Amino acid sequence: MLHNLRFLRTRAGMSQQQLADVINVSQQSINKYENHDVEPNIETLCAIADYFNVSLDFLVGRTSIERKNEETEFCRLNSEETALINKIRSLSPEDRNLICNLAKRL
Repeated sequence: MLHNLRFLRTRAGMSQQQLADVINVSQQSINKYENHDVEPNIETLCAIADYFNVSLDFLVGRTSIERKNEETEFCRLNSEETALINKIRSLSPEDRNLICNLAKRL
C-alpha cells in the first residue's frame, strides 16, 4: 500500500528505526509497511505524509505528484508567468528552495 515510503525514507537518508522513532511506531512496523505485509492505520498514514510533506495520494502511489494541495488565492497569470510557476512546481524540493531563496534576495 505504501508504494513510496521506502523512496521517501531513503531519499531523506533515514533508517527504518529513525523513521519509526519520529512517527512513534516500531522499526518492524516500518519494515512491514515497506514490504507491503501490513497496512498502517489512517493516523500513521497521516503522520508519515505530514513528516515528508507529501500528499496521501503520493504516499500510497495514486499519483506521482509529491506536493500537498495548498490553499491558493485566485489571480490571473499571463502565459509567461504560468510557464514559470509550472517549471518551479516541477523542481525537486531542494531546487525549489534554492529558487525561493534567490527570489527573496532580489
